[in-house]
Amino acid sequence: MTSLPDYNEEPFLIFGSPLIEQAEIDEVVACMQSSWLGTGPRVARFERDFAAYQHLATTQVAAVNSCTAALHVSMVAARLEPGSEVITTPLTFCATANAIIHAGLTPVLADVDPLTQNIDPDAIEAAITPRTRAILPVHFAGRPCAMDRIMAIAEKYGLIVIEDCAHAIETKFQGRRAGSFGDFGCFSFYATKNVVTGEGGMIVGRDEAMIARAKVLALHGMSKDAWHRFGDKGYKHYHVVEAGFKYNMMDLQAAIGIHQLARVEANWARREAIWNQYMDAFAELPIGLPEPPALDTRHAYHLFTIMLDETRCGISRDAFLDAMNTRRIGTGVHYLSVAEHPYYQQRFGWRPEQWPNAMRIGRQTASLPLSPKLTDADVRRVIDAVRQIVHAS
Repeated sequence: MTSLPDYNEEPFLIFGSPLIEQAEIDEVVACMQSSWLGTGPRVARFERDFAAYQHLATTQVAAVNSCTAALHVSMVAARLEPGSEVITTPLTFCATANAIIHAGLTPVLADVDPLTQNIDPDAIEAAITPRTRAILPVHFAGRPCAMDRIMAIAEKYGLIVIEDCAHAIETKFQGRRAGSFGDFGCFSFYATKNVVTGEGGMIVGRDEAMIARAKVLALHGMSKDAWHRFGDKGYKHYHVVEAGFKYNMMDLQAAIGIHQLARVEANWARREAIWNQYMDAFAELPIGLPEPPALDTRHAYHLFTIMLDETRCGISRDAFLDAMNTRRIGTGVHYLSVAEHPYYQQRFGWRPEQWPNAMRIGRQTASLPLSPKLTDADVRRVIDAVRQIVHAS
């Protein structure tokens, strides 16, 4: 009898494990030694560096503690009246819909294109009602949405556009960076993202006055943050000018992000190389692969998602996830469609069948490790595991 391999001898490959180098560690230690842990000079530096990377003025960016906070504050800063409808994609993390709800607004879903898996502009236009006030497109997996068509729709109907760029720091569409099309762009620096601060986010925008308001809203509605109140230039009084939130980024977070951002292009190139290895290795397998990046775009290569149709490849998505875990390889699901979740079904009466493309993708998709931390041997392990599992089925 042939014995099964002992996969426990292999180290577990954590899905989305960030590449942390000595520069980040040294900066965090220096931050702790400085005794300034909250919002201060390192957050200001991180904002300057991010603005420079995005080709924006420093007055066009605001660091916050998550992309969820960025989305929420952007909608509040845009002064969207309570109850207004915001059209977004059903193929996204729950934070997108939750931020709309927390802003006192109503999420409306528009189905995705089955190939790009991004929100379909035709579905956006079909979902517009007299109550629609904004569009919230998500650049899924790092692939840019069709922002030319989305912005044309927004202009036609007089709508605010808030781009969810959680996957899209390096993304470009027709030569312009994701986040630069809409009124606001919201970025994530969560532990699995392309630039990491552990938890963290950034708001960018065209209108400096709205970004200034977003900054005030992100810290209790106060006119001055702690750095400007307690710094070495003497105590400064502040005034609360709005009922704001506690959404500020800390220097401890920014200390990591400063050096992550400095390596953003090198890390992108490594993910691109891994992406291409996967595409070549899986080309003959009976699974769905991501569409190649479209011409005149730049994909951020944040996620590598495969589609597992059991009737075609002989294994269900969930059985595939289990088989990868047995081989000690972490995977992800990006995403079950928002309408699959009980809360939204109960609150809005949504059913997944209303958005069939997102429903099918959400039930068949699996995300493979795609991190600059992966070694060549790690990538080979992932490739071998996928080929063994799919062929064995």
